[in-house]
Amino acid sequence: MLFKQKKALVISDFDGTICPVDVGSEVLSRFTQKSRDDIDREYVKNSLGSREAYRKIAPLMTVNQDCLQTYVLKRSRIDPFFARFYRLAKKKGVDVKIVSDGLDFYIRAIMEKNRLGEIEFFSNAVVFGRNGSLTFGFPQANELCGRCGTCKNKILNDYRLMYEKIIYIGDGHSDICPSRCADLVFAKDVLLRTCEDEGTTPYRPFSDFREISEYLKKNF
Repeated sequence: MLFKQKKALVISDFDGTICPVDVGSEVLSRFTQKSRDDIDREYVKNSLGSREAYRKIAPLMTVNQDCLQTYVLKRSRIDPFFARFYRLAKKKGVDVKIVSDGLDFYIRAIMEKNRLGEIEFFSNAVVFGRNGSLTFGFPQANELCGRCGTCKNKILNDYRLMYEKIIYIGDGHSDICPSRCADLVFAKDVLLRTCEDEGTTPYRPFSDFREISEYLKKNF
């Protein structure tokens, strides 16, 4: 019996994409007790991967889990058109998954707050310890590379044969690798500039999920 591929999969980044605000960056800035400017500069210059950056930041953070969740839920919002987009994707038989180099605790809290907790997501993990300490875990890391905490490229390719088409949506540095393996990319900010410079993967600029919904309406 031949394997039948599903119609399409949309894989979306979270911080700066589904959530217009970079929640991870805000959390790290708010609860890091010492300056992490040097770490940020190394990351932006691409001389330091996110996994190593998280490991350097962890000892600088002290936070209570309840306090952190309260802060996240008070500060965050999702794209106003995302829920509508997700309902449309389900109606069209298009699967949706989230990949993030951010942290599981706030993605879960935000999605559940918006009644979207059923959407599968892949991210880094937070382990809360005693006296406000925490550590980061990397269940989606790629040991062959080692740069990102969550290897979005590996996740995309794990689904490659299951779908006729994979659409990737993102905005930042960690979205560049997976975008090169997608069939179509919706991009903004850093990712859009990279797509423009490289010109290898079909891409479309976007500002919110209303535009991606329009694409689904016309093509599925």
